[in-house]
Amino acid sequence: MARATAFDLTQDGRTPVLALAGDWTIDTIADLEPALRSLSPAVGTEVEVSGLGRFDVAGAYLVVRTLGESRGASPIGVRGEHANAARLLQVVVSAITAPEPAPERPRGLSGILQQTGRAVAEISQEALETVSFLGETLTTLARLLVRPRRLRWVSIVHVMEQAGLNALPIVTLLSFFIGLVVAYLGARVLGDFGASVFTVELVAFSMLREFAVVITAVLLAGRTNSAFTAEIGAMKMRQEVDAMRVMGIAPMEALVAPRVLAMLVMTPLLTLAAMLAGLAGGLLVTWANLGVSPTMFFTRISDAVPEQHFWVGMVKAPVFALTLAIIGCKQGLSVGGDVGSLGRRVTASVVQSIFMVILLDALFALWFLEMDW
Repeated sequence: MARATAFDLTQDGRTPVLALAGDWTIDTIADLEPALRSLSPAVGTEVEVSGLGRFDVAGAYLVVRTLGESRGASPIGVRGEHANAARLLQVVVSAITAPEPAPERPRGLSGILQQTGRAVAEISQEALETVSFLGETLTTLARLLVRPRRLRWVSIVHVMEQAGLNALPIVTLLSFFIGLVVAYLGARVLGDFGASVFTVELVAFSMLREFAVVITAVLLAGRTNSAFTAEIGAMKMRQEVDAMRVMGIAPMEALVAPRVLAMLVMTPLLTLAAMLAGLAGGLLVTWANLGVSPTMFFTRISDAVPEQHFWVGMVKAPVFALTLAIIGCKQGLSVGGDVGSLGRRVTASVVQSIFMVILLDALFALWFLEMDW
């Protein structure tokens, strides 16, 4: 039969003692909590358990929490005899650990050098892992090309739609406005030198060689790459990737290869659409401000702009596509078991992708300059 739950704060000399009576279980302590919260913080560090009936972890936690502010690091003193009171109180005290103090960070020149060294080591490790993942991906693609029956066409087409086709509106819209801005600035600046007619060539050169493919890659890095990392990372958190391995399904073939192939197909097509949209924006400005008709616009492009500029932009597209897909999938497979890890990997995926796009574009520019392209 349950005994009435109660407590009393007695005084033994100068030491306050919390006397427990009745059953202190999860079913009986709810009514005591408000009264215990109202006790003075200096409630003491000892409890009297002679009148205690049934006692569980919930009751022990309530006692430890009540004594917490005044107890500090001192152990709880137990007076009287009870079957399991002392043991349960010790278990709860051991489970409630104080937060670890923040690690001391060295300051001054030593701290800067240590942080720089750790950052360089992390970047080197990340670069090594990415290159290794690239090699594994290329090996998987080569194996699939030898045995095309293993290709997952449904997954490839699905990713082509999600990552490519659905990105077409934002890519073309942004490229259109970029073409507008380039043409408007070109008309204003070149007009000061009496060369505003060369605005057509400026728009064509900039959109075909640089802006179209870079804008496409940056948008895919923010939109598609983050989606790749989040999707694969969520599967990793739910242990679906481990389940695939147990069932004999290679994650590289089921998750990575379809995304890489879809990006290799869709990124050049999106780049072509971005080129056309940028030229359309330039055409609108030159037609409205300079009186250059559409026929004259495309005629000047055909006569004055070599087709190599078009191929310069198109050559970059598959390289950017492979880079984006590799980084997105690699970061997704590196996600740990917590949500914080997923957020960090998605952020790293977007930052690394944009950084690599800009870096590769600069290397391409230098290489084409040396090749006189």
